[in-house]
Amino acid sequence: MRTKRILTPASPLAIATLTIGLLTIGLSGCDSGVKEMSDDEVPPMASIEIPIGVVVALTGHHAEPYGLPMQRGFELALEEINNLGEVKLSFITVDDMSTPDGAEAAVRHLVNQNVPAIVGLAISTHLKQAAPIAQENEVIAFSSVSSASGLGAIGGFVFRTSLVTDVSIPDGVIATREILDYEEVATIYDEVDVYSTSSNEVLRSVLGENGVEILIEEAFKTGDTEFSEQLTRIAAKNPDALFISALSQEIAGILAQTAELDFPETIQIIAPDLTMSEVQKAGHGAEGAIGFIGWSSMSDAPGNRAFVQKYRAQYGIEPEPWAAQSYATLHVLANAIKTAQSADATAIRDALAQTTDFPSNLGKLGRFSFNPDGDALYDQILVVVRDGELEFLD
Repeated sequence: MRTKRILTPASPLAIATLTIGLLTIGLSGCDSGVKEMSDDEVPPMASIEIPIGVVVALTGHHAEPYGLPMQRGFELALEEINNLGEVKLSFITVDDMSTPDGAEAAVRHLVNQNVPAIVGLAISTHLKQAAPIAQENEVIAFSSVSSASGLGAIGGFVFRTSLVTDVSIPDGVIATREILDYEEVATIYDEVDVYSTSSNEVLRSVLGENGVEILIEEAFKTGDTEFSEQLTRIAAKNPDALFISALSQEIAGILAQTAELDFPETIQIIAPDLTMSEVQKAGHGAEGAIGFIGWSSMSDAPGNRAFVQKYRAQYGIEPEPWAAQSYATLHVLANAIKTAQSADATAIRDALAQTTDFPSNLGKLGRFSFNPDGDALYDQILVVVRDGELEFLD
């Protein structure tokens, strides 16, 4: 058992909540905790407080798997950044209520608050609807979780921390096929979710390019809880592997039902964004499943062990990938503000676009960069479920 180290924050995070229309808005901020300096010693960007918009799901379907971990990651990073004393940030946090319309309304509200940047916007379907509003108003929309391909084309103010599907899927397929040597596969995907359809489309292309035949494709809709008919048809085809393209709740449900249906153990299950949340919910159904992910608590990326220790001490739980990615997002944004020496959105955007090999807690090596579309580049991690735990897939 690991011994938890007690971390005492420089000051508690204050959260105020008010209602605007159908939105619940929480304002949060914390003191920098930096000892007093003379006017000559204070870095220019530490003398002003820059409001950052945060759009996360605090209620609804996506709150538990995505929104609440993201909020914790942002808050932990905010405390660290302000304590460093080089820039000073505060949050205006808006609940997107787990809907695309909620995300759009949240972004419109934050644009009216004159924030230079908005972080969060987890779900690709939400980002697709809400990011054009930020782009039109020249406000940065920096998603810490969205990974559907092509959304960077919305415009130069859109950035993402997750590895997008047209980066992660090809690398994952090549790596897993070298290990498993599969020739015939099946796919199952959410036909209404933008990320899931993007993942399945990229899979279809990459598998074909590598000579792998897709025997059957099955679909469902976000919120479905019954997958037995699709899984039964897949089992009848007896593929070498099954690829799952879905959001957290549905991944867990599909994995759990493979155990209930006595799904053939000869069919290797691969879920690209597999996390411990789905593993724990799925129980025995997750055993042996493989994922390719952007963050692991086991990684030796710069600062990752310190992040894991601080998170455990602050919240009393193990850090989730979406918390880790949100933590990295705010540090990348703060570095761009420091580089730009400006609170102007265009200046920050230009500094973000030039981010190269920034030390982060993501991937195995932690070298974070952006491609020309504002999508993140770093090495991803292959994992497998063994005895209910995620381990590196060698």
